Amino acid sequence: MVDVGGKAETERLARAAGSIFMQPATLALVRSGDARKGDVLGVARIAAIQGAKRTSDLIPLCHPIALTRVEVDFLMDEEASAVHCQVTAHTVGRTGVEMEALTAVSTALLTVYDMLKAVDRGMRFEVRLLEKAGGKSGHWRPDGQPPAVSG
Repeated sequence: MVDVGGKAETERLARAAGSIFMQPATLALVRSGDARKGDVLGVARIAAIQGAKRTSDLIPLCHPIALTRVEVDFLMDEEASAVHCQVTAHTVGRTGVEMEALTAVSTALLTVYDMLKAVDRGMRFEVRLLEKAGGKSGHWRPDGQPPAVSG
């Protein structure tokens, strides 16, 4: 592991997003709540939070982080026949939380897959980092744009 002992504690956040693409009939099961295993997005939300909290157990060399908040949002997209997931992870610490946000999204999407695989084994997903802030490196977004102003 990298030594972060000399770093200052700062407020840090990371946002990650992902999407799982499926057949339209599978998305209809998610929307209706009639999936055989139950409330797909409810279970996936809990899985995302657990994934964020357990990141250092899953990813070698990740520091254990005391998360202060994990926000999980889902959007069902009929046009793309997909469920989109976005996670924002927060902490006050010496290292960033991008791995926690990415792990949370991955865990949520894997849970969606697990809950629906009996009806659609061809689902596929993608995951990406949208933003990270805090610490010495400051604010990063993949497009290089300044952070959105929230009010």
